[in-house]
Amino acid sequence: MTVPVLEAPVLLETKTLLDGLVMGESPRWWNDRLWVCDWGARELITVDMAGRRETIVPVDALPFCIDPLPDGRLLVSAAGQVSYMAPHRQLKPYADLSALSAKPWNEIVVVAEGDGRGNAYVNNIGFDFPHGEPTTGIIALVTPDGAARQVADGVAFPNGMAVTPDGATLIVAESYGQRLTAFDIAPDGGLANRRIWAEVDGHPDGICLDADGALWYADVPGRCCVRVAEGGRVLARVEADRGCFSCALGGPDGTTLFIVAADWRGPEGMARPARTGVVLTAQAPAPAATRT
Repeated sequence: MTVPVLEAPVLLETKTLLDGLVMGESPRWWNDRLWVCDWGARELITVDMAGRRETIVPVDALPFCIDPLPDGRLLVSAAGQVSYMAPHRQLKPYADLSALSAKPWNEIVVVAEGDGRGNAYVNNIGFDFPHGEPTTGIIALVTPDGAARQVADGVAFPNGMAVTPDGATLIVAESYGQRLTAFDIAPDGGLANRRIWAEVDGHPDGICLDADGALWYADVPGRCCVRVAEGGRVLARVEADRGCFSCALGGPDGTTLFIVAADWRGPEGMARPARTGVVLTAQAPAPAATRT
């Protein structure tokens, strides 16, 4: 699908849907609600379109991230383990990543369609953030039987990830590389044909794809969310008064852009959390690439 070419990026206005978070990450629109990982409070919460909040389960890990499986279970990646949410909100073992790396595991994304339906990718930043010596990270594949193996390396702080609706391409935000990197997904779940999807003027964090083939990325130091076409052309922009950590498209018609944002006071601030986190919304020009 061809992304419309605009003369100048569109600046979108925002509204506050929810406040009182510490630091939200990994938002997902699922089962008619937005699911958010509050890393600072170490709890998984939901919020509906009226701003009503519910705490689902505590997750004593930093970071932790989520994505739903096609069979209706929710995967939770935390502290080198992948769990699924069973009935009564219990987290049950799904896969063990600890043999692949002892460093922090970050984002998780599930393949919803195609030959790899039900496969999940989890990335690892490769060093002890924020105080370790920076180096590159890896991406692991988790298959539906719970097996895990490394499928990519040399990723400059892997962060947000997204899979195209056909299940053929994985896109990864390389925060320290200031780029979005694409891989072809092989029939066995391996990754091939690594290439730059877009170079960006910022540090991409969480990402999401829309139905026009464009991608939104959140930028913490830039205090913004940016919509880009493949190749890097900027199509739209949302500005905030605090760091934007991640974004997701959802809502009843898929056109609500949800942004999790918070004051970023550097690594030292993570030890003294404050409830500056919010969920912002904006009306996006195109709906989510995949509806859940």
